[in-house]
Amino acid sequence: MCYKNLTSFLYPKMKLTFNSKFFFIFLAIFLIEILIGKYLHDAFIRPFGGDVLVIILIYAFLRIFLKTNNKQLALGVLIFSFVIEFLQKANYVTWFGWENNKLMSTILGTSFNVYDLLAYFVGYLICLLFKD
Repeated sequence: MCYKNLTSFLYPKMKLTFNSKFFFIFLAIFLIEILIGKYLHDAFIRPFGGDVLVIILIYAFLRIFLKTNNKQLALGVLIFSFVIEFLQKANYVTWFGWENNKLMSTILGTSFNVYDLLAYFVGYLICLLFKD
C-alpha cells in the first residue's frame, strides 16, 4: 500500500493536452525574459526577478502540454531548478564544452548563488497560485 502511494506520488497521472491559457502565459513571460535580458542591467529585477519568472516560465511551458497535479508539477520544477543551481556550483557547463557558448552559458547559468534558490522558491509559490 505504501509503495503504491509512493509510486503514484512520483508518477502522477498525466494526460497530454494543449492548454491555450498557459501557452499565452508562456509567450508573455518568454517575451518579458528576453526584454529583461536584453535591456535591463540592474541589481534586482534582472538577477532576482528574472529567476522568479524562469520558474513560472518552465511551469507554464509544461502546463501547455500536461494535465496533471499542479502542486506536484510545481514542486518538480522547483527541484529541477535547485538541481541545476547546484550543478552550477560544480561548473557543469564546462562538462559539455559550452563555457564559450554565450547562449548556452546564459540559459544554463555559470555561477551558484544562494539568492537564486530563494528566487526559485518565490517562483514556485507563485506557480501554486495557478488554477486550471
